[in-house]
Amino acid sequence: MGSQAATFVILAIYITIMVSIGIYMSKRTKSSEDFMLGGRSVGSWLTAFSYGTTYFSAVVFIGYAGQFGWMYGASATWVGIGNAIIGSLIPFFLIGKRTRLMSNHLGAKTMPEFFEHRFDSKGLKTAAALIVFIFLIPYTASVYNGLSRLFGMVFDLGENGGTIIIIAMAVLSAIYVTLGGYKATALNDFFQGIIMLIGIGTVVALTVQRKDGLSAALDALNTISDNKTEAGTLGSIFGPDPINLLGVVILTSLGTWGLPQMVQKFYAIKDEQAIKKGAIISTFFAIVVAGGSYFMGGFVRLYCTLDASDGSGRAFIETVNGKPVYDTMVPALIHEALPNILIGLVVVLVLSASLSTLSSLVLTSSSTLTNDLIKPRIKNFDDKHQVLFMRILIAVFLIVSVIIASHKNASISTLMSYSWGALSGAFLGPFLYGLFMKKASKAAVAASMITGVGISVIHMLLFSFNIEAFSGIKQAVIDLNCPLSLLSPINAGAFSMIVSLLIVPIVSSFTKAPEKKVVDNAFSSLETK
Repeated sequence: MGSQAATFVILAIYITIMVSIGIYMSKRTKSSEDFMLGGRSVGSWLTAFSYGTTYFSAVVFIGYAGQFGWMYGASATWVGIGNAIIGSLIPFFLIGKRTRLMSNHLGAKTMPEFFEHRFDSKGLKTAAALIVFIFLIPYTASVYNGLSRLFGMVFDLGENGGTIIIIAMAVLSAIYVTLGGYKATALNDFFQGIIMLIGIGTVVALTVQRKDGLSAALDALNTISDNKTEAGTLGSIFGPDPINLLGVVILTSLGTWGLPQMVQKFYAIKDEQAIKKGAIISTFFAIVVAGGSYFMGGFVRLYCTLDASDGSGRAFIETVNGKPVYDTMVPALIHEALPNILIGLVVVLVLSASLSTLSSLVLTSSSTLTNDLIKPRIKNFDDKHQVLFMRILIAVFLIVSVIIASHKNASISTLMSYSWGALSGAFLGPFLYGLFMKKASKAAVAASMITGVGISVIHMLLFSFNIEAFSGIKQAVIDLNCPLSLLSPINAGAFSMIVSLLIVPIVSSFTKAPEKKVVDNAFSSLETK
């Protein structure tokens, strides 16, 4: 059996299991709360794996690992370590218990609904719901983009093949999410997480082995230099550019604290004991999957080159507007480093990572729009209608995402950076202080939402859309030669998160908090525990 045929067989088995889980869980989904949160009874293992598989997708494995591995070499591994500690371990212990108790007490099924009850404001709920729906779309598109890159390489699908794969993945993710809701997603996430752990370990081992072991691979990295990178830095501990590397760590780690699709895992977890166990499990998962992905990406320069005539035998990577096409680097590494028989494993690995993320994104988006925008405006909107609308919106959300993903004008990392920057820049401060700070005000939440979205949108217009009217501003920024790249959407996203953490306490200090009875009600669930 050829490698492509073997890959097809593996995919067929995988898809059959995914759909079967959706069908099985559809019989256990009785209400809108079951569909959105699994009845708030999900255990530690399912929650931890669901958290991890939602966190890491083709965006990390294909897009970020390739780009940051090329830019920072072996030091890109710090991003994975930051994801494990800052993005996984700390939020479980810091906000997990409070989120579960307060959201349950307030009857909040979504982050916008949490803002409504915590700050006594329907306006905040509406604004948050719109932000969630709009800015989850580019993230979803970035996941599809990563999938299409890998499948295009494996099956040599040609110009339109990527679009076919994107549509097929959208249909598959829609089927099992629509059938079974949150519990189907969590159960699939567990199965997919096992595949990811095995797959990442295998790929990392072979990547280093093909270059004669870790020591030899690091030595080889240290011999590489170009006009932006000095020899001896790509194999070093902190790499050639530790300042901008820190921006990547902040964006991809701190951002999870304010992302609705991540925080929602704590709404659904069963009890406090499950949170403690889940913290350990999710941290181990992140170390292996994220740490392994970025570590593997650190060696892409040993497998890829920008010079087609250098005679090294490495895969040639094209450039567009003077920049390498980063999204093709990891597929090229896989093609060079892995035997054909294992490429099928990698395809299922990336598919598992991506479908788990996609399922959480579409479920979060559709449930938010239905629960927070449509339900309050329609009379007699019972559970049956609510689940039906969520299923319809899943299809709408996926169609829009597919359209964006089919036009590869933006890189995977750019799409994700603007999505995470806007979402976490809008919600990180409001959600975190909403859990801990009684004096947090509605005005402060609104200010954070405006600045978080504003920073991302303004940066997008100035530096990513190539609008002629803004070319002078862009050139002026380039001429500054600032050590912290102001052109980077990653740094813009990290900046918006930091602003969110600062703006909420500052604005709250001179604006009115919600009425005492509203605040006391929200915090009463914590004081009795």
